[in-house]
Amino acid sequence: MTDLLETGAVQLTQALATRKLTAQDLMAATLERVAALNPRHNALVALRPRDELMAQARAADASDLRGPLHGLPLAVKDLEDVAGLPTTKGSPLLSQSPALADSLMAARLRAAGAIFIAKTNVPEFALGSYSRNPVYGVTRNAYDPRLSAGGSSSGASVALALRMLALADGSDYGGSLRNPAGWNNVFGFRPSFGRVPRVDQDVWTPGLSVLGPMARSVEDLALMFSVQAGFSAAAPLSLPGDGAAFFPAPSPRSKGLRIAWVGDFGGEIPYDPGVLALARSAMNVFEELGCEVEEARPDFSFPALWRAFKTLRYWHNAAHLPFYEDPDQRKGLPDAAIYEIEHGLKLTAYEVAAASQTRSLWHAALLRFHEAYDFWAMPTAQCFAFPAEARGATEIGGKAMTTYHEWMQCVVPATMAGAPAIALPAGFDAAGRAMGVQLVGRVQDEIGLLAAARAYDEATRWPYRRPPDALA
Repeated sequence: MTDLLETGAVQLTQALATRKLTAQDLMAATLERVAALNPRHNALVALRPRDELMAQARAADASDLRGPLHGLPLAVKDLEDVAGLPTTKGSPLLSQSPALADSLMAARLRAAGAIFIAKTNVPEFALGSYSRNPVYGVTRNAYDPRLSAGGSSSGASVALALRMLALADGSDYGGSLRNPAGWNNVFGFRPSFGRVPRVDQDVWTPGLSVLGPMARSVEDLALMFSVQAGFSAAAPLSLPGDGAAFFPAPSPRSKGLRIAWVGDFGGEIPYDPGVLALARSAMNVFEELGCEVEEARPDFSFPALWRAFKTLRYWHNAAHLPFYEDPDQRKGLPDAAIYEIEHGLKLTAYEVAAASQTRSLWHAALLRFHEAYDFWAMPTAQCFAFPAEARGATEIGGKAMTTYHEWMQCVVPATMAGAPAIALPAGFDAAGRAMGVQLVGRVQDEIGLLAAARAYDEATRWPYRRPPDALA
C-alpha cells in the first residue's frame, strides 16, 4: 500500500488507463490510509460509505475510460457542490442536505473519471487562513497535528501531504491555495483570473477569488489543472482556450530567467523571525539552476494596495455572504463574516471604484516591473504554523494585528495582480515547521510559470524528500 500511495497522480492515472492498476486496489489502499490517519488530522469530511465507493471503483474497472482521471479517488473542497454530498462551507447555517448537482468544476472532474470520496475541510465560510469550523472541527497540520493546517484549502493540503489523495482542488482569495500548501510541504497553484471558470451569483463582475489545483509535484499539478481549466460559456469572463494545453506539463526551464526577491516589500510587510530567511533560501536553488535572482520590488505603495484589497473584499463579501439581514441567523455568523459585511455596507460606489483603480495602477506597475524580471517571489505566509485551535496570528514580528487577516498580507500582491502564482515548498525550520515561497508570473503566463516551477521541483523534490512522520 505504501508504494502505491507514494506514486504520483500522473503515474497512477497511466497505470489505471493501461489496466496495470485497478481502481478497486487504489480505492482500497486509499480508504485504508484514510481510516488510519484521517481521525487524527481531520482533512476529509462527509466521507462516503466504503461499500458505495468500492462499487464505484468496480464500475470504473468494468467500463471504458472516461477521461484522464478515470478511477482516481478525489475529494472536493467544501465550497463546491458535489451531487450527493453536502456543501456546508463549515457553517451550521447552511443545509446539511446533499447537493443536487455538481458545480462546473466538480462536473469537469467527474467527466474526467474521478471518483468523489469526500469533501475537504475549510474554515467557516472560508474566511481566514486557519483550519477549524463548528460543523466538522479542526483540521490538523500533516507534519505536526498540534499545529494549524492553514486555510482555507486546509483539508486539501493535509490530505495530499498524508497521501490520502494524489490530487486536490482549492480556491484562493487571500492565499487559500498558497498558505496551506506552504505549511504542509505541497504545491498550490493560483492561476490567472478566469483561467478556471466558476459560476457564482454574479458572473459578470470580475472578482479576486480563483479556483486551482494542489499536488505533490508540478507534473501532477499540471494534470489537475488541465481538467479544471478552459473556457465555459456559463462563465463569460473565463479565458479562451482548452485546459489540455497545460498537460503534459511544460518542460523544465530555468537558465537565464530573472527573478526578483520581493521579500518584505521594502520593509512594509512584517514577518516573524526565520520566515524570510527560509523562504529566501529557495532562491539559492533557482540560482544553482542558472537563474538570476535580485532583491527588488515594484515601485508601488503596499499600504495603498492593502487598503484597496480590503475595500474590494468588503464589497464582495457584503454582496455575497448570506444570513446577515435576518437578526436571528446573523447570530450564527462568524466574527469574520460580520466584520466583512458591516464594513462593506458602509462603502460608497466611489470608494469601490477608487479601489479598483488602485488595482489597475498596480497592474501597470507590474507591467513595468516585468520588463526587468520574469518572476517575483515572496513567502507564502508571514509566520510559521500556529496552534491548530487558533483563528490566526495576533502579532507578527512584534506588530499587533488589527484584522483577522492582516497576518496574510504577503499574499495580497499576487491576488491583486490577477496573475498566476505557485506556492513552492521551501523547507523546514529547526522546529520542523514547513514554509513555502510563492513564485509569481505575468498575467496569463501559466505555461512559463509551470516550466520554472517544474525545474525547481525536480531539483528539490521536497514533498518526497521529507514526508510527514505520520507516514512512517
